[in-house]
Amino acid sequence: MLIDPFRNALLGKPVSHVWVGYGSALFVEFGSLTTRVRRDGTDGNPVGEFTLMIEWSWRIEKPRSILGGSCSSERRWPKIISKLLGGIVQEVDTFGALPEIQISLSNGLRILSFMTDSGQPDWALLSERDGLGTLFVKSGRLCLEKE
Repeated sequence: MLIDPFRNALLGKPVSHVWVGYGSALFVEFGSLTTRVRRDGTDGNPVGEFTLMIEWSWRIEKPRSILGGSCSSERRWPKIISKLLGGIVQEVDTFGALPEIQISLSNGLRILSFMTDSGQPDWALLSERDGLGTLFVKSGRLCLEKE
């Protein structure tokens, strides 16, 4: 399966940085961080060895309930996403007929995508250093893009 190399490389990596971009886009950085500089010369968010990007429609689950997600109050997002920090990746998988992603962490939390609008699941798993490329969904199937 296309996700296997990503799963194998992500297992054991910590969540190093988490941030929310435009709207409710969630970015989760895994592994060692590298400084990123914006075009204007200011520091941007650091980038990890791997990045999970979920454009919208995401949630963070505890073992038996939902901690919160993209439909939660924006004021709650910092507290919700900060709980991911330091969690070690224990499992990476896809689920559903249209592949959504789920990443399980050592602290009992799970990160899930779940598109609620028409179109395709809107997430990507990017490899910055291992040359694996970018894993995403297109036409209802997992696709891999390498530079």
